[in-house]
Amino acid sequence: MLIQLAWNSLLNRKLTTLLTLGSIACSVGLLLAVEQVRTGARDAFSNTISGTDLIVGARSGGINLLLYTVFRIGNATNNVSYQAYQHFANHKAVAWTIPYSLGDSHKGYRVVGTTDAFYQHYRYYGDRQVTFTQGQQPQGIFEVALGSDVAKALGYELGRKITLSHGMREAVGDAAGHDDKPFTVTGILAKTGTPIDRSLYITLYGMEALHIDWQDGAPPMLGEEIPVDDIRAETLQIKSVTSFLLRTHRRVDSLRLQREVNDYRGEPLMAILPGVTLAELWSVVGYAEDALRVVSVIVVIVGFLGMLVAVYTTLEERRREMAILRAVGLGQGKISSLLIMESGLLTIAGSLLGIALLYAVSITAQPIVEQHFGIYIPIRPLGQTEFTYLGVLWLAGLLIGAIPAWKAYRNSLSDGLSIRI
Repeated sequence: MLIQLAWNSLLNRKLTTLLTLGSIACSVGLLLAVEQVRTGARDAFSNTISGTDLIVGARSGGINLLLYTVFRIGNATNNVSYQAYQHFANHKAVAWTIPYSLGDSHKGYRVVGTTDAFYQHYRYYGDRQVTFTQGQQPQGIFEVALGSDVAKALGYELGRKITLSHGMREAVGDAAGHDDKPFTVTGILAKTGTPIDRSLYITLYGMEALHIDWQDGAPPMLGEEIPVDDIRAETLQIKSVTSFLLRTHRRVDSLRLQREVNDYRGEPLMAILPGVTLAELWSVVGYAEDALRVVSVIVVIVGFLGMLVAVYTTLEERRREMAILRAVGLGQGKISSLLIMESGLLTIAGSLLGIALLYAVSITAQPIVEQHFGIYIPIRPLGQTEFTYLGVLWLAGLLIGAIPAWKAYRNSLSDGLSIRI
């Protein structure tokens, strides 16, 4: 009976109820969104690469090396000579390596030069392997495979001829093109939910062929380009790679090999442990996480204060209603319970609306965030932390309702029935 009475009372004050619900929904939605993004981003980053013991690149910062090699964010300060790469690729402790050559793009998407080892050994989300939905991996010099997002966004199909651009500024019209050396699409990769989906893949020989007639980073003069038909794999010499992944035969060899890479006298190199560097990355962004969490908690507090003000101010208008309920036999305790129940219903309804708002915004924003920032945030069900938050919020809603309930409890029966002039 009290629940029905509380619900009817809220329906009689539609405008106030809707405004309060909206305030609580936005507050709860923001709080849960921060937790979802934090957890989802960590999971997405952590699962982007699996089964790799070391990432090796030119000496710079460990986080920078991780970002441009695995997440295609940023650029390398220098390259690794092919001789140095072969030195460690042929090391007795190394089981396999995956070289990457970066620096070119196509319509804002990264182009990655690599070898067959990428398709054979790269793992993500545990032990998942890179596969194709259409076609096959590039074999010829001027063949390219597309990540699923690239193929979908650009509408490319097998057999399509495309041209690549030097650098990553093509989107603003400030990138030198390789129009004289078109590539043929031979494969489209399956969706992975990682930066793999937003890249194009060619061979290391293809990357070398793109720049065969470039001098000191500058394109050839018009009419001086080397024709595609004159380029052969046996005439190409790979000079460098941007970085490479490796796995050792025994995990215990990882730290020893890391020291060997860092002490390599041939050129300044560095090797990082992906898991350790990811932890370092999250320790850096942890301050931002804490700041977001504090802001969201403040917003929740403001939302609940709004509910308190709404319930408390309407209490003055409902003095006669409370008195009539008392007159028909509803005791002071039940009147107080009624107000507490109204706050509880507002909190629960607002929380449910906030959850619906969270998933609606997540579904809408996920592809936008992925396209513009290269970060895939998975949409997942609420976890233990989110349910703990909701439990605390529902308890807080009941406690807030106790304030006007206490006020109503103190009002006398005659106080509401007397006519004030």
